[in-house]
Amino acid sequence: MTIKCSVYIAASVDGFIARPDGDIEWLHKPEYSQSTFDGLGYEDFITTVDTIVMGRNTFQKVLSFGEWPYKETPVVVLSNRPLAIPPQLRGKVRGDSGRPEDIVARLQAEGKRHLYIDGGITIQRFLQAGLIHEVTITLIPVLLGGGIPLFGSFGNEVSLQLIAASTS
Repeated sequence: MTIKCSVYIAASVDGFIARPDGDIEWLHKPEYSQSTFDGLGYEDFITTVDTIVMGRNTFQKVLSFGEWPYKETPVVVLSNRPLAIPPQLRGKVRGDSGRPEDIVARLQAEGKRHLYIDGGITIQRFLQAGLIHEVTITLIPVLLGGGIPLFGSFGNEVSLQLIAASTS
């Protein structure tokens, strides 16, 4: 069976996932707290995932939340530098590096079936490698005017198929 790689993310209408300094507080407004949009809720999505793959910057941002949001789901943090994993996350989080194809091959060899790919650069690298099967984007009605782009510019066209769109 082929491993599935999915993205589930929120972005501003102008395509940013964070402010230039990585700040995501704009996502935490009460009016954005509803997480279910016609069956595309995060809670349902995350139950289908057996491993989360994220970049180092995303990992550092998640650590700043205080409470670890991924419970027992294994997390692979991509970094070319040594990674400091807090004691309470040992056994849940591990570091890795390499090409997206190699990371996916290693995880598939471990029996993983559905990867949640998170973080701007990580998502872009996996897209460039042609490894993303599904992208769920919640567009937040705000224009940030700059910041960390969801897709950036990676020099080649990527055809997508719209599966569903909804408003709330």
